[in-house]
Amino acid sequence: MTQAAPLLSVRGMIKRYGEATVLDGVDFDLSPGEILGIIGPNGAGKTTLMECLVGLLSADGGEVRLHGEPLPAARRREAMFYLPDGIAPWSDQPVWRATGLFRELHGLGAEREATVVRRLELKPVLAKRVSELSKGYRRRLLLVLALLTPQPILILDEPFDGFDLRQTLHVMDLLREVAAERALILSIHQLKDAERICDRLLLLDAGRRLGLGTLADLAAQAGAAHADLEEVFLGLTH
Repeated sequence: MTQAAPLLSVRGMIKRYGEATVLDGVDFDLSPGEILGIIGPNGAGKTTLMECLVGLLSADGGEVRLHGEPLPAARRREAMFYLPDGIAPWSDQPVWRATGLFRELHGLGAEREATVVRRLELKPVLAKRVSELSKGYRRRLLLVLALLTPQPILILDEPFDGFDLRQTLHVMDLLREVAAERALILSIHQLKDAERICDRLLLLDAGRRLGLGTLADLAAQAGAAHADLEEVFLGLTH
């Protein structure tokens, strides 16, 4: 079977702060319909990579291509939607108004909004202000907003933070459905979650790419053919 051409290609992504190199020539591809996980120790450069990728931070080197064509930073919001961790948009507004504003911003119908709200079980808190939401419901709201966007690539920072196991598995099922039509890049702290949902994994450490591939690929690189992701992670980042 012929492998699909990359939807997104990133080559030589570099970011420096003074003399400190935070990203050191990171390369990766993203295929249509793929869920790519970004994993690594604290300070590995995961958030910096995502922010450089979408143009929130100015990179010091590297190239981003969409369908093989150069994608300058000024046009990346057309192709990618980035949902950072720890935000509370429109915090003084009720949840229903926040979701409605976002839907209208992207020109979507009310039926689409209602479906996403139902799937993410946000209905019990629609009348609450965003600032009053628990961590788990705030995460649900953020995911609703992400799914009310038209961009072909979704980039989500810690999408399962605040969920218990059952809730995490439910959201994973939904994201797999989304990935049938859109590619996803997920930064995930919990390695078990990354192992469950990701098709491939990008392992960063100190701003460098230590590995890229399936769990089996990374396990082979670590010399531990039947290891789980936690064992592979420890083996490659020691």
